[in-house]
Amino acid sequence: MKTIFEKIQELDDLPSYSKHERFVEGIINAIDERIVGIGDALPSVNAMISGLGYARETVIKGYRELQSRGLIESKNRLGYFVSDDNTQQSLKVALLMYTIDTFQEQFYRSFRNELGVNVHLDVFFHHGNIEVFETMLSLVKGRYGMYVISPVHHPRTKALLSTIPRNKLVMFDRFEPLDGDFNYVVQEFERSSFAIFEQLADVIKRYKRMVFFHNPDSLFPPEIVRSFQKFTRKHHINGQVLREYIPGSVEKGVVYYVNENAELWNLLKDCNIKKLQPGKDIGILSHNDEPVKEIVGNGITTYSASFTEMGKLAAQAVLNREPIHEVIPTALIRRNSL
Repeated sequence: MKTIFEKIQELDDLPSYSKHERFVEGIINAIDERIVGIGDALPSVNAMISGLGYARETVIKGYRELQSRGLIESKNRLGYFVSDDNTQQSLKVALLMYTIDTFQEQFYRSFRNELGVNVHLDVFFHHGNIEVFETMLSLVKGRYGMYVISPVHHPRTKALLSTIPRNKLVMFDRFEPLDGDFNYVVQEFERSSFAIFEQLADVIKRYKRMVFFHNPDSLFPPEIVRSFQKFTRKHHINGQVLREYIPGSVEKGVVYYVNENAELWNLLKDCNIKKLQPGKDIGILSHNDEPVKEIVGNGITTYSASFTEMGKLAAQAVLNREPIHEVIPTALIRRNSL
């Protein structure tokens, strides 16, 4: 059986191949021909230099490309090992998400479709928990070619994300500041929410007060609470922030800003029981649009960034390896509830 060195040297007769390309393709051919398999050790950098006569930089660059494709992994002080034998994949991507809700699913489907079939994608969920987030990062770090991460809003996040090479990081959904330049495709919460409230000011003022349901322990962005408070102060609106909707408490003449779907369904159920018509007897506004909100309650007014567009742009950033600093616009979608 031929050796890895021989598989690389077989390509010496191809003048169109650089040494880097011979190195990478030679190891891929060795995997395809079962000369080495998953878990097998590869020759050390020094052994490759001695056996091939290649420069150290060429060998290291080749191993790094194979790592980015997810075909090999580096084990501390032990060297390089084959980690996958699917040589058709061009890249291995780690996607760290909050959870799979309707909006994150829209992002995922768009992201997955745009990546195409030759990119290996592993998905991890941190649920907004900084301890889980740290654990997930420690598990994936150094094993992937690209890291697409929805960060947790926490003081420790910056230090944790700083362990990921900037050229391999794409931040999505929520923006968290890091030192230096990095790629992101995110939405903005504070200024955009205030702008939406301003667009709705004349309608909101027809009601006697506005109630915002916000649980401080939830993953809901606290920036929107600040926007709500700023808006109600500016327009002298009787605004209240309550922790949760209490079933049966719906009241005529109130605008409800509801974000948790379970609370929205309870509110609409109570409207049916009390024969209150959204858009007339009460107002309803919700953050993040989804198909069901087009239907329930004769249409719920929402405002939202496009998670489909976010997923598409994040995938293109991964594939093209070009800088991206994109804030997805937030759009108001007027329906019958307000």
